[in-house]
Amino acid sequence: MKLAIIIPNYNHQQAIADTLVALEPFGLHCYLINDGSNDDTRYLLQELADKYDWVSLIHHPFNRGKGAAVTTGLRAAFKDGYSHALQVDADGQHCLDDIPAMIDAATQQPLALISGKPQYDESVPKGRLYGRYITHFWVWIETLSFDIQDSMCGFRVYPLAATEQLFREQALGERMDFDIEIMVKMHWQGVPVVHIPTKVIYPEDGISHFQGFKDNVRISAMHTGLFFGMLKRLPSILAKKNTNKHWSVMGERGSYWGVKLLADSYRLGGHWLCRAIMYPVICYFFLTGATARNASLDFLRRVKQQHPDQQLLSDPVTWRDSLKHFFAFGNAALDRIDAWCDRIKLSHVDFADRHVLADQLATGQGAVLLVSHLGNLELCRAISIHQQKVKVNVMVLTSHAENFNNVLKQLNPNSSLNLIQVDELGPSTAVLLQEKIAAGELVVIAADRTSSDTAGRVIYTDFIGQQAAFPQGPFILAGLLNCPVYTMFCLQEQGRYHVHVEHLSDSLKGPRKDRTERLTDAVVEYSRRLAHFATQQPLQWFNFYDFWRDDEQSQRSQSQSKQGQ
Repeated sequence: MKLAIIIPNYNHQQAIADTLVALEPFGLHCYLINDGSNDDTRYLLQELADKYDWVSLIHHPFNRGKGAAVTTGLRAAFKDGYSHALQVDADGQHCLDDIPAMIDAATQQPLALISGKPQYDESVPKGRLYGRYITHFWVWIETLSFDIQDSMCGFRVYPLAATEQLFREQALGERMDFDIEIMVKMHWQGVPVVHIPTKVIYPEDGISHFQGFKDNVRISAMHTGLFFGMLKRLPSILAKKNTNKHWSVMGERGSYWGVKLLADSYRLGGHWLCRAIMYPVICYFFLTGATARNASLDFLRRVKQQHPDQQLLSDPVTWRDSLKHFFAFGNAALDRIDAWCDRIKLSHVDFADRHVLADQLATGQGAVLLVSHLGNLELCRAISIHQQKVKVNVMVLTSHAENFNNVLKQLNPNSSLNLIQVDELGPSTAVLLQEKIAAGELVVIAADRTSSDTAGRVIYTDFIGQQAAFPQGPFILAGLLNCPVYTMFCLQEQGRYHVHVEHLSDSLKGPRKDRTERLTDAVVEYSRRLAHFATQQPLQWFNFYDFWRDDEQSQRSQSQSKQGQ
């Protein structure tokens, strides 16, 4: 990284000398832009430029505005071969002690725009403070995200290649609207935004060039333009969200308090109140979740192509089918609460294969159940009910659905369904589970999702007409436990729950030389059963990501994304 400093100046005399003194120890070249200042300021700036050989003074013959001055400095730095530019105001507002943190952030994420996030003291004018919140609101709408936490702070590190590209493609505002507009448009351009908390003061003798009426009108016009620009770009903005991310690093959509609100409304008003609140939320996620929506349509179309007689889907499959798919996911969430809170009665569950597990548990040894994100996993609780309170242990990845799982535990902390949260499924986890198996308990592991760190540890097999990656981890773990393995699927059919359990293997443990063949056979059989039930009940398929994406390609994309950040 080759870094320069940009300082725009219009009639700021009081603090500029002290600012340069504070900047000198950093050993960075500085572009000082005189934006048509009066004679006294111009003479002072020339004197300072003559004093410091690391300062280049650039003159505007007349005042063009802060944005124009910053643009001049950024383009001059880029032309001279600098990769980054640190923008600092000339009026002494910024805490220059935070520069090392800004530089460190830019070093760690060289493609990002690093911006200060102001921490104000009592000197901030209340009108300016409240006005910032209005701008924050509009910026969140214009970017359809909360990535930009503050768009008005002039303490930044710009990646110059990205700014030069933007300058060549678009004209930007030249006055107080510049800081906001360039940040929003760089975000549209795909530039990550990183915020560093920094103290900001308003000196008592400071000079403000903010022109109340003119600048507010200018900023309002800019927001209007950005809003319509967002509408024009809306399809591409939504399409880009998370498209390069592996599902396991996307995180859980929805805050803890949002999930808890739904759970509390369910407890107070039952299904009807919860659905009244939930359906608008689902519509929001449907509209803004391009990755999930596209994955839903792709899956449903594959099912229809393979099974043209599938009556649950229209012909051809449209967005309406995808919306029904989203609603089915929401209804399944309510069913999970039912299952967790002992509200599912025996009369609601058909468990024709209960004898398969009963015979195994009668031996005193537990078993592994390989499940999936098809249907309702929480109806593993039905096993506990049917099998005289057999202990059921469900493996879940710590970082996924954590909010939902925490709320479930609050609803019924005495549940005999035990969620064991782990960072990954691997040999170290086997130590925890061997005691469960020896005690005659059941261990439930979802075997249909790879994770972001499973490159080279997947098995490809045909799934609904195309090769898909399945993780080796759950099958290796089942082998380490050296116990019988079953597949289990729990689906809602015609208003009733049906649990399907089938024997997969007496044990997946065996000679190491045959391990690859043994694991492949198990994965192929598991995927065959998964495909059978998924095509029967496609709206209960809750893998809302590209299930057929090449896993190695996904890993490379994720690695590149991390390097870029």
